[in-house]
Amino acid sequence: MQPHLFGIDTVLLTNRTVTRRFREGDGAAFFDLLQDNSAVLSDEFAELLEEASDKERAEAYVRRTLSDWLLHKQFIFGIWDNKSARQIGLIGFLHPDWSVPKAGLTCFIHRDFTRKGIMTECLTALLRFGFQQLLLEKIYVQTAMDNYPAQRLVRKCGFRREGDLRFERKKPTGEYVDVMLLALTRQETGY
Repeated sequence: MQPHLFGIDTVLLTNRTVTRRFREGDGAAFFDLLQDNSAVLSDEFAELLEEASDKERAEAYVRRTLSDWLLHKQFIFGIWDNKSARQIGLIGFLHPDWSVPKAGLTCFIHRDFTRKGIMTECLTALLRFGFQQLLLEKIYVQTAMDNYPAQRLVRKCGFRREGDLRFERKKPTGEYVDVMLLALTRQETGY
């Protein structure tokens, strides 16, 4: 446990979203989000789709993320649209390594909300949270080589390519996937 994390924010407000830590009872909305986007999430988020494959399992996932937050094992936020109050995405940090300190980035947004700058708003708020409150020195992301929207998003926020990892993931079809590693350091951001 990291004592400096006991008082961190659990809500990040942007112009168009409320990005907040999951709460008990959020599983049904999360399940609906996954089902609405299962076709586009099937490659990058296959494990998550399996882990939250029905409403009960989605609620269990939500509660596990809440538990992991309290234990400082991961920091996952749901993204809710200000206008409709509908859950439209997920964003957060996985696998923190407090010896560096660094963490991996994960995010996705509902297909109806892509290419509107909403995820850029959320990522900007999350990066500020990561560097200023979690006191991370490095934030990294691994994305499939052909996931150009994700690469554009993180590059827009200052991430740089660090390298390629071959045969790093396996699709549900059994096909192996190479991933690109991109990262951003506190020093590069000025936080």
